[in-house]
Amino acid sequence: MAATGWLGLTSLGIVHTAISLIAVIAGLIALFRYREITLRTGWGRAFVWTTVLTCLTGFGIFQHGGFGKPHALGILTLAALAMGAAAGRGAFFGQASRYVEAVAFSASFLFHWIPAFTETLTRLPLGAPLLPNADAPELKAITAVLGVLYLVGVTLQIKRLRGGKPVSPAPVRAGS
Repeated sequence: MAATGWLGLTSLGIVHTAISLIAVIAGLIALFRYREITLRTGWGRAFVWTTVLTCLTGFGIFQHGGFGKPHALGILTLAALAMGAAAGRGAFFGQASRYVEAVAFSASFLFHWIPAFTETLTRLPLGAPLLPNADAPELKAITAVLGVLYLVGVTLQIKRLRGGKPVSPAPVRAGS
């Protein structure tokens, strides 16, 4: 087992957590500033690339002995990012591209919050975490609330997109 440091995290865990915090901040700024996450904005691009790095670093963390739910979530997140990027370029989805982009990138944003709550509530406060483990019923309730917030957020984004009020500064170019 790897040596642990700050908050019981390995060196890779610390790097992974730092990158994920940058991704979440970039995602929040993109959502508040542009009301969507898209590769058409710098904050959207920062979110996507730091989320990719979060997933990749997460694949090297085996806190529970092997491939587990967090790794599966990382694969699902990368798939959502790929779908959002393809949709943002207008590929495959035709007139639904902007909607698919919003749904996919919003899903990848949601996927940050599930491990964030799980890791925080099962680690802190140090020595007496609020929840005993990742299977605690409270985490299932939190995940359900996050799911509802995701549905509300995506619904609002789709309504805005249908209203024809583009917020993003420019379309994604092939080389950017």
